Amino acid sequence: TLDARSNIDIALDIAGTNGSRDGAYFSQIVSLLGLEKRLHHRPSELSGGEQQRVALARALINKPAIVLADEPTGNLDSKNSEIVLNMLRHSNKELGQTVLMITHNPQAAEYGDRIIHMRDGSIVPPEQDPQWTGHSPCPPTRHA
Repeated sequence: TLDARSNIDIALDIAGTNGSRDGAYFSQIVSLLGLEKRLHHRPSELSGGEQQRVALARALINKPAIVLADEPTGNLDSKNSEIVLNMLRHSNKELGQTVLMITHNPQAAEYGDRIIHMRDGSIVPPEQDPQWTGHSPCPPTRHA
């Protein structure tokens, strides 16, 4: 099995960049995700939260224009959830990436600039979504 560094780098190989990476960008992602001291550890030596953060780093290393995040904090504790959500916010605000996050967690949704509520496959106003009753996202969140 690959260590965390190789696991992140493999995305570059798959993309056909022949392993060439932007060292400063790699360091920035690793630092923001708190993985600097875990790069030489194998998956069995990483916590579930660390494994999830390695997966996020691997998803971001090729600088995608759009990041699709399906329940990115679903199995994480609050500390790791905050790290992941802050990285997704950073990806959008500082790196100009579009982040589309799907979540059932109102607190996670508050990290977004826009929340679209869906119920039974249709877009609905937030007041028609009983799961979200009582949650009012922080500005500048806009609802559709």
